[in-house]
Amino acid sequence: MVDDDGHFGESVAATYDEASKEMFEPGAVEPAVDVLAELAGDGRALELGIGTGRIALPLSRRGVPVHGVDLSRAMVARLRAKPGGDAIGVTIGDFATTRVDGSFSVAYLVFNTIMNLTTQDAQVDCFRTVARHLEPGGRFVVEVGVPDLRRLPPGQDAVPFQVGETRWAYDVYDVATQSMSSNYVEIVDGRGTFTSIPFRYVWPSELDLMARLAGMRLRDRWAGWTREPFTGESRGHVSVWEKPAP
Repeated sequence: MVDDDGHFGESVAATYDEASKEMFEPGAVEPAVDVLAELAGDGRALELGIGTGRIALPLSRRGVPVHGVDLSRAMVARLRAKPGGDAIGVTIGDFATTRVDGSFSVAYLVFNTIMNLTTQDAQVDCFRTVARHLEPGGRFVVEVGVPDLRRLPPGQDAVPFQVGETRWAYDVYDVATQSMSSNYVEIVDGRGTFTSIPFRYVWPSELDLMARLAGMRLRDRWAGWTREPFTGESRGHVSVWEKPAP
């Protein structure tokens, strides 16, 4: 059963920062904040799926006004508890359709969060919602992995991505529908827990078409936040679409 916080309720929020600790390291955070601060300029930033503030807090400390949208009250509560967290405005809602006041020079989705929208329609709606929030010339930035289907031999639908003494994690793919799930098994004090979170994987060309439907155009695509070239061997990408000026 999914509660009002979606799949990121209290049980996930309580350990989210620790479970994703490598993403909170300066080497993962600072390059992203550098790019987003540059794109924001003197304007405002809109973070979709703001979560516990991994990117929003350091971006705010750079002097960029940040507003966030998130469905999970539990994740936002942890943002609020951090230094500076109470100064960031957050609207609780589905980031595919939720509207907030004002306009923004940059909007962004990081760390595969676009895949939390589990239908193509919802992902298309997200691009349209972002376009409505952006100022002319504003940018929409998405960081997301390239689907790892080349690791699937015939007849296999699961790819492990974490193996440890007390924690195992693997992705399950349905290539017919582009649905997938990330699954976690953890042993704590001799007792096991299982968590499964659904996603929808999406291809770069598909995202470009969603942007065109929303009236935006691709400006840049890199393999990462340090702007290395995107190639056929890249495991992920950072893409930037622009809302044309009149």
